[in-house]
Amino acid sequence: MGQVKAGSSIEVGADPQRTLAAITDYTEMRPKILSAHYRDYKVVEGGQGDGTVAEWTLQATEKRVRNIRAQVSVADTVVTEKDANSTLVNTWKVTPSGAGSTVTLETTWQGAGGIAGIFEGIFAPLGLRKIQAEVLANLNRELG
Repeated sequence: MGQVKAGSSIEVGADPQRTLAAITDYTEMRPKILSAHYRDYKVVEGGQGDGTVAEWTLQATEKRVRNIRAQVSVADTVVTEKDANSTLVNTWKVTPSGAGSTVTLETTWQGAGGIAGIFEGIFAPLGLRKIQAEVLANLNRELG
């Protein structure tokens, strides 16, 4: 069982503080930036930043569905969403870039073992990067 990782980045025109505020707004902003791969999104606790708990269903493929219960922690310019139902972790990093910011979204989890794990390690990151790119493009659009 090896770690599987997928990551995507985007340059946005908003400064790091505004960008981080948008990423950590699970009540208003998050529903606006999620792609059609996300269903049943809801905030369970909090809604703004550290300590927030949110749930959603990620439909990565027709057969690949994950029910996520994310516990959010924020440290400086890094937002971590740890799934209580699995080993999945989303990490959002915001860094200054010229007049704007670079946002990197990385997802990691412990993959399956054996031959299934080999295929998962090859194909799952490809599909997840497409989903991440769509979410990041939506974030960029919302930040205007």
